[in-house]
Amino acid sequence: MRIELIALLFFQIRDAFNQRQAEECLRASREYQRDAGDQAARLGQLGALFTSLDVGDAITLTSSFSHMLNLANLAEEVQMVRQKKMEASRRGGFADEGSAPTESDIDETIQRLVHGLGKTPREVFDALRTQTTDLVFTAHPTQPVRRSLLEKHDSIRTRLTQLSVEDISENEKQEIDEALQREFLRRFDTALKNIGIDERLPYDVPLIQFSSWMGGDRDENPRVTPEVTRDVCLLARMMAANMYFSKMGSLMFELSMWRCNDELRARADELHRLSSRKYDKYYIEFWKQISPREPYRIILGDARDKLYNTCERAREILSHGESSIPEDHTYRSFLEPLELCYRSLCDCGDQLIADGSLLDFMRQVSTFGLCLVKLDIRQESERHTDAVDAITTHLGIGSYRNWPEEQRQEWLVSELQCNRPLFGPDLPQSDEVTDVLGTFRVIAELPEDSFGAYVISMATAPSDVLAVELLQRECGVKKPMRVEIMIGYSDSGKDAGRLSAAWQLYRAQEEIVDVAERHGVKLTIFHGRGGTVGRGGGPSHLAILSQPPNTVNGSLRVTVQGEVIEKSFGEENLCFRTLQRFTAATLEHGKNPPVSPKPEWRALLDDMATVATEEYWSIVFQEPRFVEYFRSATPETEYGRMNIGSRPSKRKAGGGIDFLRAIPWIFAWTQTRFHLPVWLGFGAAFRHAIGTPSGLATLREMYEEWPFFRVTIDLLEMVAGHNDLLESDPYLRQRLMLRDSYITALNVCQAYTLKRMRDGEFRPATRPPLSTELLEERN
Repeated sequence: MRIELIALLFFQIRDAFNQRQAEECLRASREYQRDAGDQAARLGQLGALFTSLDVGDAITLTSSFSHMLNLANLAEEVQMVRQKKMEASRRGGFADEGSAPTESDIDETIQRLVHGLGKTPREVFDALRTQTTDLVFTAHPTQPVRRSLLEKHDSIRTRLTQLSVEDISENEKQEIDEALQREFLRRFDTALKNIGIDERLPYDVPLIQFSSWMGGDRDENPRVTPEVTRDVCLLARMMAANMYFSKMGSLMFELSMWRCNDELRARADELHRLSSRKYDKYYIEFWKQISPREPYRIILGDARDKLYNTCERAREILSHGESSIPEDHTYRSFLEPLELCYRSLCDCGDQLIADGSLLDFMRQVSTFGLCLVKLDIRQESERHTDAVDAITTHLGIGSYRNWPEEQRQEWLVSELQCNRPLFGPDLPQSDEVTDVLGTFRVIAELPEDSFGAYVISMATAPSDVLAVELLQRECGVKKPMRVEIMIGYSDSGKDAGRLSAAWQLYRAQEEIVDVAERHGVKLTIFHGRGGTVGRGGGPSHLAILSQPPNTVNGSLRVTVQGEVIEKSFGEENLCFRTLQRFTAATLEHGKNPPVSPKPEWRALLDDMATVATEEYWSIVFQEPRFVEYFRSATPETEYGRMNIGSRPSKRKAGGGIDFLRAIPWIFAWTQTRFHLPVWLGFGAAFRHAIGTPSGLATLREMYEEWPFFRVTIDLLEMVAGHNDLLESDPYLRQRLMLRDSYITALNVCQAYTLKRMRDGEFRPATRPPLSTELLEERN
């Protein structure tokens, strides 16, 4: 079925373009791959074919090949979802919650913990009640596919799904869609019921939370200003209030009963007396005063009024900078009236109704709140140093920037312990300092539930954290944001290579856990993983299960990079799969942590990391010709000129690899299919390990028993495309074969396009444009 879908999409694209040119390029690409002899000659022929195309035709052809690869991914997604649904249908339908399907990730994890590892059902339930996985959506790397094209992909995905579904009516489709919208947390209820826990997870369990950097990540991004941050928060509030407003009407229709407990009756009577006699004409339903015999509708109607005001206040501030609607007529949190209705229904024997749409709505509100997603603020530590330096210079006590770390800490702690203001409106400010202080003032101005964490990038000392705490206080932030320093995989990998970076980050987490335990601090580690292996990416569940023992403990924070959001959350079933994988892996790591590495494993990996780093540095930073080679072999320079990034490609102008951001560094190598940052240094490290006494036996033991080491090696093997891996996974081999001709053609086209751009003497002969050929054929 997968092959049929891909073939169907290919013929549609081929017919939309020019069949002759497309097949000519693909045929040359296949011959290049098959010919084990003179590949250089074949490569030249393929390159000559592309360079002979008119520029406009080349763009159209490469775009069609790129679309083909994207559509192949879509076809595989649809097939994967179809297979999952078939498995689910064998376990039960959507209509009966007691037999509702559960993804294997969470159901099998719970079954394995109870029946395989001896955990009691109550232990698993209690762990889930307190577990939190916070997924942080980032704006970089920027999703390169335009939004309009993503919407077209979604439409195609829907059509392919319809092709793969037989004997199902429109009503059944609608029923399934509605069930999907509410079933994520109910899947956990079902999985728990399967181990004998009839109690539901509480509606406010923080099982999955969502945060965002979009509009808050100002690390070297001049476009993210304090005004942008304010607008993003208000837009999110307006969208959330509007979404809940529409759902509130449906709930008012459902809860028409008059029987309620005394608590709700008293509140309803009070609200009815205070309600206005004026009709609210802007409502479609329930726009007249609600009867006192409908107490639930009175409570929900008042909540609906405040949601309307919340949405309108945000809209007016966005449009005019101020609002005529008083803040006390709006909501900062509206769970309380829903909780009141839930308690009343349960007290009156209507728990079945309470556990229906109302419970689903409460879970939704508890997860997303009125902020939709909590906005993180991210800024580079040097910017805070600039702001504090401006203050100390204005006060005449010296330059904070030039102070040693000990003096910085002493002064910051002293100022945090007293309440006097440090500066007034006469503080001289550069544009950078104005931006930093303006951001803190926006944080003070907006509702505190709008924000998540304040993330400091490039932090190196305790003073970097203390400076943020002081600036928050000075700018009037009443409830200071928690300050976080992220475990950074991208820059560390660029600086030391994949093996050394992974091992040092592993050790750093162990040390952080020890410090937290000594001081009685509950720790949540924030993993700044990228989408690619070179930036810490890889299968999410394996990444979590390979973390050091005691570093998760039911609490995890991890980035979801911009370029993989669509892949992980772009379709409902894929979204559920992603969420369950994160939750299941977090649960399993906490209840069944991986083994700690043996002393001999640590010693060997220490030596291997040292050798790998030396090898990596000798080429990337010490070889004088490397920068020239890097810029010649990859499109890094051209990347920097394209309008596809959320920030400049370098942290500082000029310089070499040191100031280049990790994203263009990794992406440039990915474009060449060379992946140098992933494997460079591994060979030298393994040669060293194998050359030591019992080194090979120790490596085998590490691979078999230590999840961290096994995942590290498996990811390297995946990137390297080892033949043994392809032989053991025929499905993966088939997927690669379907794409090889297109990818090879695109790579060759890119290489020769770069040559044409860089070499003024390279002027190949070109064919007439396709439009001219078509006109000649018709005449």
